[in-house]
Amino acid sequence: MDALRRALGGLSLLYALIFLSFGLLHAGISFGPVREPVIVPAAIVETLCAAAMFAGAYGVLAGRGWAWDGLIYSHSAALGGVLMGILSLALGAGPSSALLSWYHSVTAVLLAAGLAGSFYASRVRGATAPGSGDSGATAPRTESGATAPGSADSRRPRRRGPR
Repeated sequence: MDALRRALGGLSLLYALIFLSFGLLHAGISFGPVREPVIVPAAIVETLCAAAMFAGAYGVLAGRGWAWDGLIYSHSAALGGVLMGILSLALGAGPSSALLSWYHSVTAVLLAAGLAGSFYASRVRGATAPGSGDSGATAPRTESGATAPGSADSRRPRRRGPR
């Protein structure tokens, strides 16, 4: 699970840089011979997608407790932005190019695969999740399926802090 975590975190960081690059291209900044038409809404959406992907990558690579949920949210938000770009280009809302078509289609597939990997990892992570603190052990059960008396699950949690 640790290899999947590192891979998804690294890929999220890469996706964030790609979103940031295309955000700059749509803001009118060219990278050598690579130029794209200025599309302000696309620059805004791609910058927001880059911020979401940076946050998801940070959560996973820093081992935060919200890491898997953060990856799901960041991939979902970025995929939504890419699908919005595909829809706007299909409706003729802005100028299109071969690079934009390729970028949108490849990015949509990669984000969908990352989202699937994040869902998979968040469901089977068990004790290997960063910051989970879960040992994977369950409380003993009686024959009726209820929690056994005296087990940790049958007691009320202790209150912390001032009353």
